[in-house]
Amino acid sequence: MGVFKRPGPRYECGMAEREGERVVAVRIEGRVQGVWYRGWTMDEAERRGLRGWVRNRSDGSVEALFIGPDALVADMIEACRRGPPAARVKRVVEHPAADDGSLGFRQRATE
Repeated sequence: MGVFKRPGPRYECGMAEREGERVVAVRIEGRVQGVWYRGWTMDEAERRGLRGWVRNRSDGSVEALFIGPDALVADMIEACRRGPPAARVKRVVEHPAADDGSLGFRQRATE
């Protein structure tokens, strides 16, 4: 699907780009499964009003997509570096991503 123009916001592939929003995919590595990391991420993202998702990865890491105002996404990424009390985060890798049209924040199945 290509880019089409329309009055107002710019639309690409059917998803609105909202001015001032940042979209970031992160992978959290360390002791992050079996320690309530996904549930904690859900709570923290919802508290910040972010959109996106979180899921466990079969390699033992946790992956998330955060969509929202730049400052709140940056704050969420920083929180991910600490995680919930039982987690032992070794590394957080982040990279820009595309808005997938998520409404709210949800858990996805392990991949």
